[in-house]
Amino acid sequence: MATPTAPNSFLQRIIGAVSLDVAIYEEVEADKGATAQAFVVVVLSSLAAGAGARGFGGSSPVNIAFFTMVALMAWIAWALLTLQIGGRLLPEPQTRVDVGELMRTIGFAAAPGILRIFGILPGVTLPAFAISAVWMLAAMIVAVRQALDYTSTARAIAVCVLGWILAAGFAVVLGLLFGPTVS
Repeated sequence: MATPTAPNSFLQRIIGAVSLDVAIYEEVEADKGATAQAFVVVVLSSLAAGAGARGFGGSSPVNIAFFTMVALMAWIAWALLTLQIGGRLLPEPQTRVDVGELMRTIGFAAAPGILRIFGILPGVTLPAFAISAVWMLAAMIVAVRQALDYTSTARAIAVCVLGWILAAGFAVVLGLLFGPTVS
């Protein structure tokens, strides 16, 4: 009989999520107690985006709050799109959609977004946002593959990329319609 192991700490889970560790995604998928942790990761990632966006020239508190809210709303849009696309449009025969499991895994997939905080450094803003966006996409693919029980990584890629493009479009529209002027 296998010896049960203690769950990883919150910090270990963040590091594992950033490292694209499948075992961490399986752990948070199964741990209903990790829902609050996943929410904290999403909030930290969004706050990092707001603070890091200062490097784009928006250093006022209003601009920081706006970029934080857009990042949070974009993640919510991505999560909802992923749920619909992955669970309803492109499921595999064994796909079982559990909203809690999906939200926990994709919440931790936002962990690379915490690196957007480095956008406050001069000349690093665009690379910090670009690298973290691609890294979050990779983490989302791992999370979706695990949470939706896909056997095909290609299907997880299709679901995540489609959702990512639609959510990015949503964020751009929000920015154009309601965003502060950045000089």
